[in-house]
Amino acid sequence: MSIIESNLDEKRSFSPSKDLKTNANFSNEDFLSLTKQFKNDRNKTWADLANSNILWDKSFSNVISGEAPFYKWFCDGKLNVSKNCVDRHISNSKSAIIYISENNEKKVLSYSDLYIYINKFSYALRELGLCCGDRVIIYMPTIPESIVAMLSCARLGLIHSVVFAGFSSNALRERIIDSRARAIITVNAFKRSGKIINSKEIVDEAIKVDCDFVDKVIIYENHTLLTNKKTRDVLWSEILPKDDKYIDPISMNSDALLFILYTSGSTGKPKGIMHASGGYLLNCIITNKWVFDLKDQDIFWCTADIGWITGHSYVVYGPLACGATILIYDGAPLFPHSSRFWEIIQENRVSVFYTAPTAIRTLMKVGENDPNNYNLESLRILGTVGEPINPKAWMWYYEKVGRNLCPIVDTWWQTETGANMIAPIPGINSLVPGTCTRPLPGIDAAIVDPDGKELTKPNQGGDLVIKQPWPSMLAGIWGNPDRYVKTYWSKYSSKYYVTGDTARYDEDGNIWIMGRSDDVVNVSGHRLGTMEIESALVSHDLVAEAAVVSYKHEIKGEAIHAFISLKNNSNNKIELADDLRGWVSLKIGSIAKPERISFSDSLPKTRSGKIMRRLLRNLARQEDITGDTSTLENESIIEQLKEIV
Repeated sequence: MSIIESNLDEKRSFSPSKDLKTNANFSNEDFLSLTKQFKNDRNKTWADLANSNILWDKSFSNVISGEAPFYKWFCDGKLNVSKNCVDRHISNSKSAIIYISENNEKKVLSYSDLYIYINKFSYALRELGLCCGDRVIIYMPTIPESIVAMLSCARLGLIHSVVFAGFSSNALRERIIDSRARAIITVNAFKRSGKIINSKEIVDEAIKVDCDFVDKVIIYENHTLLTNKKTRDVLWSEILPKDDKYIDPISMNSDALLFILYTSGSTGKPKGIMHASGGYLLNCIITNKWVFDLKDQDIFWCTADIGWITGHSYVVYGPLACGATILIYDGAPLFPHSSRFWEIIQENRVSVFYTAPTAIRTLMKVGENDPNNYNLESLRILGTVGEPINPKAWMWYYEKVGRNLCPIVDTWWQTETGANMIAPIPGINSLVPGTCTRPLPGIDAAIVDPDGKELTKPNQGGDLVIKQPWPSMLAGIWGNPDRYVKTYWSKYSSKYYVTGDTARYDEDGNIWIMGRSDDVVNVSGHRLGTMEIESALVSHDLVAEAAVVSYKHEIKGEAIHAFISLKNNSNNKIELADDLRGWVSLKIGSIAKPERISFSDSLPKTRSGKIMRRLLRNLARQEDITGDTSTLENESIIEQLKEIV
């Protein structure tokens, strides 16, 4: 048996306040009761949750059917996701969307406004001849019309695939061809960091060859930039009816596909992750209620772009199905100044704030004390998503942004899982900086060794797996069932869903994510998780970000190469590198010391903020860059890093 070692020790703990315990949506008594129900009868418990949280057109009799790993949830039930998100809330006069542009223009849509807008655009899509089951690419920034497009597709049974608006024409083209989309919805242009991005031009380039199956390109004129119309182009303003229309939401089978969302593969083309309607919606709703403690008066700002799964689950479908008010910001976090986030929170009285550790570390680097200059007293819940947050960044977030009052819900989940899987529940869990704490009710997670045997002792790292199916699990990979089985299920003979992450328990039973399974390094027979070494490095006062990979070593088998981004430039890099090696030895042990350290202004990241360690591994091992790089934020960084390795 070969397990991953852990020596990172974090003892700080923060208990829920008395007020939070008293007023939280989900109490400890609720948690214990629900946990007991799941233990006694999983299917009945999921059925009860589905019946109490979803508006069904036709009730279901089967909770889960199919064979591993091709499960179906509530499959004989019928519903419409758009109806669940909007129609059932229109009697409530509250705001649905607060939209802030990069130049600080503000627009507010009530649930009634959103309902009217969706019906009109659904009518327009139907008039264009789009039918239930057709695929539609949505290539737009995070504006109200993007959400209208998603919910209109859901209303008509169209399968949408949202593509991040910053992707290149090649990345967009791959997704259009793979999904065989009949229509593309885009904008003529948008601004990012003050620069104009010509989306229509990128779409034209993407479909100029081998895309005859695309019937229509719908263009929302988001900018004054002149739109160059071509044969299959139609303007949003031209097809949107002047008068109000009502379109009956199509009653869909619960297992009907709601959307395809493409993720970057480590090799080969991007994977089209499929999510079905009923099961996905259920986990979105309950996690918004449990983890974010959403209440009627909350303003919920999840900073994710709608092109990512976080934008789907915690900007659009989950909060709106709960009848919440969401804030969306179509702009860069540091433009026109480093305090843009804090300014928006202050001006709009944001109460629940959900962002990425990468954004937090960036904001620390450029303006460590900036939150002190703003009134952030409206905040009551903070959240993190995208990758594990290191304790140093967690404490800054807690102290500077949350004023030592707001619980931080550090959430672990994936595009594939659809919704939060492991996360604190604010009124229940004590919080320890750096851990996502415990699995949510109904989520049967485990940590296993290479033979599939469960590891239960503290600080023994292994593969993080999920033992039982859950409603929002991926329905497969679009057009490639074999890849679905091979990627997520084959390692343990379809016994477990394999997350691809490694993890460990601490002495209190909390789960700590240690990194991706292919990021484990084996130094002189010691298997070490890269996330802990990175956490030790960024706890140093001079380090802003760090990424750790392995390379082949003649004596040790593998050695550690650390890529470092500093808060401020340092002239004596050799002395600093030695200082950092000593720092890691102090925090973890000498076995974890980086053999090589490279300093750069930034690290290669996806547009959602994740560091692409796979590319750094190629560089450290002096290999050719391999695999999909379409999600890379700044491709020029690779050439810069080649010069310093």
